[in-house]
Amino acid sequence: MIVTPPMDPARAQEIAAGFDLRALPPDFYANPYPVYAALRAHEPVRRMPDGSWLLTRHADLVAVYRDAQAFSSDKQVEFTPKYGEGSPLLAHHTTSLVFNDPPLHTRVRRLMMGALTRRAIAGMEPGLVVLVDSLLDRIAARDGGDLVEDFAAAIPVEIIGNLLGVPHTERGPLRDWSLAILGALEPRLTPAQEEAGNRAVVEMLDYLRGLVAQRRRQPGDPEHDVLTRLIQGDGGEQLSEHELLQNCIFILNAGHETTTNLIGNALVALQEWPAQKAALQAAIDRDPQGVSLEPVLSAAVDEFLRFESSNQLGNRRAVRACEVGGTRFEEGALVTLCIGAANRDPAVFDRPDELDLARADNRHLAFGFGIHQCAGLSLARLEGRVAIGRFLARFPGYRLAAPPTRGGRARFRGFLHAPFTIG
Repeated sequence: MIVTPPMDPARAQEIAAGFDLRALPPDFYANPYPVYAALRAHEPVRRMPDGSWLLTRHADLVAVYRDAQAFSSDKQVEFTPKYGEGSPLLAHHTTSLVFNDPPLHTRVRRLMMGALTRRAIAGMEPGLVVLVDSLLDRIAARDGGDLVEDFAAAIPVEIIGNLLGVPHTERGPLRDWSLAILGALEPRLTPAQEEAGNRAVVEMLDYLRGLVAQRRRQPGDPEHDVLTRLIQGDGGEQLSEHELLQNCIFILNAGHETTTNLIGNALVALQEWPAQKAALQAAIDRDPQGVSLEPVLSAAVDEFLRFESSNQLGNRRAVRACEVGGTRFEEGALVTLCIGAANRDPAVFDRPDELDLARADNRHLAFGFGIHQCAGLSLARLEGRVAIGRFLARFPGYRLAAPPTRGGRARFRGFLHAPFTIG
């Protein structure tokens, strides 16, 4: 089954020549990589129709990530006209960790990382194994299901729900809230996306206010409970109620969407690359107890992240005149970082359009780079290793039952549905 249709080079060049993130054709969403390759080869620093810039080379993205003094992550200037003054989406996205500079970024990240230490994450593995095995049992009872709804999306919802202490009976709306709020980050915002995103922020805030009030009355263990850490603060420094609530939304959404895409993209990609699946399956079969599998699965997870980056786009604003990739940016220039293109840059990756689960020195940018590198990257890697490894050990003959449905988004690349049978 062909999941990612090929694109004629002439068509890729045609899209690249008139490239506009706010007006993308359907065949781009199906397979953006030939277009990214054409941009990288002919116009790696491209001026967009709205006056912003698009970067597609790995080296240029790293240069921007490294220079947090020249390139701001603060989104007040960019998002105010997009969402409108006083809107719930504006209030959320301009307060969350990822869209802020120090000192807010530093305060929130420090508090969050205190509950995401190496020891804390290692302590999550036994519970994660139990969760994954329970999902696999349900799939086995039905002889299949949906790789996204029944497996990939169910894992991070539970893990992040545990981190924030969300009761199991109250986790039902989290995925829909997440899809709506993150969907509003698309370069072109439709009225329906805007309305759904604003409604989701309001509903999520209403829910979190009750959760925070309950945790204030009954604190959890700050070594493991991120919400308790955020409430209690650190060294006498505390977040305001607004900062606290908005960053709880961020944690729930960021930890959910990207990991869902990692797991779903990986299991679909293995269907398109049977030789790679066979090699990984052989390694798992040789070591059914998983004693020596961690490095094999770790390399595979990083390659899945490179090959189909969960998050394809990032954004920065130049706070002073500067130069990147031989192009001069004026103060105030808006810059889009094309992670999906950088992760297939032939200047860095040999055979970049091939899935190679044994790839060495994998310097992908799926988790970003610099001070904004993903705070939950170790947890995401653990979830990927356990989910993919145990799925393949249990269902080596799984196969897609119908063409999977992509999410149809430029920023976040993943599937909404991927029906399968266990073989």
